[in-house]
Formats: sequence, C-alpha cells, structure tokens
Amino acid sequence: MSVGDIHVPADCRRVGEILQRIGDKWTVLVVVTLGSGPMRFNELRRAIGSISQRMLTLTLRGLERDGLVTRTVFPTVPPRVDYELTELGRDLLGPVAALGDWARRHGERIDAARRDFDGRCGGST
Repeated sequence: MSVGDIHVPADCRRVGEILQRIGDKWTVLVVVTLGSGPMRFNELRRAIGSISQRMLTLTLRGLERDGLVTRTVFPTVPPRVDYELTELGRDLLGPVAALGDWARRHGERIDAARRDFDGRCGGST
C-alpha cells in the first residue's frame, strides 16, 4: 500500500465498518473462545463469563451475518445449537491474537502516555 492509496473514501468506509465489527470487545472474546472449536450457546456464555445472554445473542448474530461464525441446529429434543468459526473466522484469529498481544505488551506505556498527556492538558481529552 502506498501513501496515495491510503485515503480512498469507499475503502475507508468499508474498512471502518469491518473494524467496527471485529474491534468490538465481545466479538474479540467470542472469536478467541470459539478458536478452540465448536461450542453450544451456554457453554460459550460460561466460558466468556461476564457477557449477558442478550449481548451474546447479538454478537453471534452479527458474526454469523458477516460470515465469521456458523450456527448449526441439531434435531434433538431439546434442540442442540452449536456455534463454530468459519474459515474466514479462523483466519481472523491471527490478527486478533496479534492485537491482543500488542495491547498487553504496550499497555503500561500507553497508560504512562495518557497520564503525561492528561497532566499537560489538564485531564481533558
């Protein structure tokens, strides 16, 4: 990518929409958790811990819409529903893990920079 290619309005909108989906806190947690294999809804909810049923439902629905997760219903009584990453979703694991690692490695430096900035600017952002 060259400097001249950076600001193409249609590309910026598209990238922004996708980053909004995959940059969401719950999306990252769901994708990473499903990285170990298919899970049922309640199993996934327990694994994540602090997510509400409604938020997990909305997150899974959005990921399914974007082609990152599949939902499989098994005809049992009661019905069994499994969620699993698609090939596209599995491809997202690498970049998500890399961003998480970067954030953990540099979190203290970012905190220090924020404190410095807030000290110079009176705490307003």
